[in-house]
Amino acid sequence: MNILVFDIETIPDIESGRKLYKLNDLSDKETAEVMYTRRRQETGGSEFLRHYLQRVVAISVVLRTSERISVWSLGDPDSPEEEIIQRFYDGIERFSPMLVSWNGRGFDLPVLHYRALIHGISAPRYWETGNEDQSFKWNNYLSRFHERHTDLMDVLSGYEGRAVAPLDQIASVCGFPGKMGMSGDKVWDCFMAGDILAIRNYCETDVLNTYLVFLRYELMRGRKTRQGYEEGCEQLRKMLKSEGKPHLQEFLDAWNAA
Repeated sequence: MNILVFDIETIPDIESGRKLYKLNDLSDKETAEVMYTRRRQETGGSEFLRHYLQRVVAISVVLRTSERISVWSLGDPDSPEEEIIQRFYDGIERFSPMLVSWNGRGFDLPVLHYRALIHGISAPRYWETGNEDQSFKWNNYLSRFHERHTDLMDVLSGYEGRAVAPLDQIASVCGFPGKMGMSGDKVWDCFMAGDILAIRNYCETDVLNTYLVFLRYELMRGRKTRQGYEEGCEQLRKMLKSEGKPHLQEFLDAWNAA
């Protein structure tokens, strides 16, 4: 089966914030501050916005097929949100891959659901549960305990909220690079500074960490032998080197030095 590991980066959905809170006279920065303040008031401290108020600015993927492995960010740096989300679902239509994520069930996919709803994006393969394709009845993208979407954070914690762990720390203790100079809470500032490329590069390193954890997971559950695991790592190393991109080389160097 094709494997599609994915990660998204988001910023406040300023347009929706203006609609909901009647903030038409405020700048984007001021609108975001109001949204964060209201969220802190709701939660008693956390300013993490609700899923439907998150706007997707990057989706990065690692695609592994029988022939090759690739990593990239969907669309171009200036592509609108609707386009990059449509590309994500188009990939599912084309490849019917096994989706792999870290906290995708709790964050990435619900955000994508709401954004697809807002933009009117069609994704029949993703929403299939067996009516058109019987094989999806017992293994689809929507059911928590089905493998077609494997949320590694969810699975490795035994579906126990008290046992979940952050990706960067799990990656680091496994000998992978983890975070590399940026984190999700810096994405909004980076976006306001006009540096969408840095966001996309950061998202790609996150999805690479997720893929490496997935390889270790495949070894742990017996889907890969030790030799198969080492071959998977070597395949990824060769791909990262061949891309010739500074952030991917930096990731490779950090991995080799770990």
